[in-house]
Amino acid sequence: MKRKSINILFISFLLFTAFSACKVGKDLPTPEVELPKQFNDLSYADTSSIADVEWKKFFTDPELQELIAQGIRYNYDFLLALKRIEIAQQQVKQAKTLQLPELSAQISAQYNRPSDNSLNGKSASSFLGKNHIENYLTVVNLSWEADVWGKIRRQKEATLAGYLQTYEGAKAVQTSLVSEIAQGYFNLLMLDKQLLIARKNLALRDSFVVVTRLLRTGGVVTSLAVQQAESQKQTTAQLIPSLEKDIALQENALQILTGHLPGKVSRVASIDPMVIPDDLAAGLPIAMVSRRPDVRSAEIELKIANAEVGIAQANMYPAINITAGAGFETFKASNWFNIPGSLFGFAAGSIAQPIFQRRELKTRFEIAKIEREQVVIRFRQSVLQATGEVVDALVQVDKLKEQQQIARAQVDTLNLAVFNAQLLFRSDMADYLEVITTQGSVLLAELELASIQRQQLSAKIELYRALGGGWR
Repeated sequence: MKRKSINILFISFLLFTAFSACKVGKDLPTPEVELPKQFNDLSYADTSSIADVEWKKFFTDPELQELIAQGIRYNYDFLLALKRIEIAQQQVKQAKTLQLPELSAQISAQYNRPSDNSLNGKSASSFLGKNHIENYLTVVNLSWEADVWGKIRRQKEATLAGYLQTYEGAKAVQTSLVSEIAQGYFNLLMLDKQLLIARKNLALRDSFVVVTRLLRTGGVVTSLAVQQAESQKQTTAQLIPSLEKDIALQENALQILTGHLPGKVSRVASIDPMVIPDDLAAGLPIAMVSRRPDVRSAEIELKIANAEVGIAQANMYPAINITAGAGFETFKASNWFNIPGSLFGFAAGSIAQPIFQRRELKTRFEIAKIEREQVVIRFRQSVLQATGEVVDALVQVDKLKEQQQIARAQVDTLNLAVFNAQLLFRSDMADYLEVITTQGSVLLAELELASIQRQQLSAKIELYRALGGGWR
């Protein structure tokens, strides 16, 4: 008989273990996405990527490095992302204990004075010999749900994936932050150069006004020439407060990005010697998918959605619950912890199978599957968008390099033209309108060259970000 009982217990344990090994839902692999074989003609030749370079090595300017370091340390969006990681860490710690039983303790004392003419009052008087009822209770309760269908394991899986997603989210915030600070810094250097150009041209315009007045005194030109020269000088002068305003706004934006109050940004660098290498290896598209934090976050979201499908499916199956408790109970305080007289205990097991809940569980399950399909679509969309950003950045880097070469040659040509026009004007061999037109052209060309230099640097920064660089 004893051997038979042991066999029954052993078989029950094996069956329970087998059921516990079940896990509802399928573990779906990462969806296949359409990717180009290469971003450009150099992708096959070089599988490395600039995204693997630390931001401190990619941006070599010390002042820019300090701004980025302050942004990572004090930017509020990034600090919030780090706090979300801390919250997720606490949730992971709690998820690790989901399969453990719940344990609670209770201590209570009750006093009841029923009416003497009531049934309870007469019962108390006859049974207890007093007109009131006391009850003292100390109990420890234990409850445990058997994870037969893997619902709890799916909950742990979803929580862990949520933590990984917040981690990738923080990396995505940092990549954007590094890019924004670098873009703002180079834009500030461009504005500095444009302000310098405007002031230099204002000095040239002022000299031309002086010369024109002298020539009018000598009867060589009319008052119209002087007025035209002064108008061009005023147009150039108007650029200066506009550029100073843009510089102040850009400085304020950079300070806010780095978590500081609006104010000046100290700098000694110029945009002219500012160089980011032209050999920007993009690597392979498949590597970009595993490197970009936002794409990784979308991939992890699929694991969460898949786990939610398993949880919704498990809720439709029977739930096995075991409860037990033990403690001390008495109607006299003096016998509260009397052993064994006040000692009691209980144990119970239950299997609950949902039968009809107005299709609520079935609806949740179907919605979870549809939401999983939505996540797959969002993942593929994020990969497509990331690929487009990389390709666009590569095109910009290539074409802006050509634009810069042409713009620089144009500035050199126009500077020579201004010099020749002024000589010819003093020799009365050129009209004053030719000088004014040439000076206006060189001003615009120099401002455009500074803008193209900034755009070229911005395109390289965008390529670095699009490939997933900036969080290392």
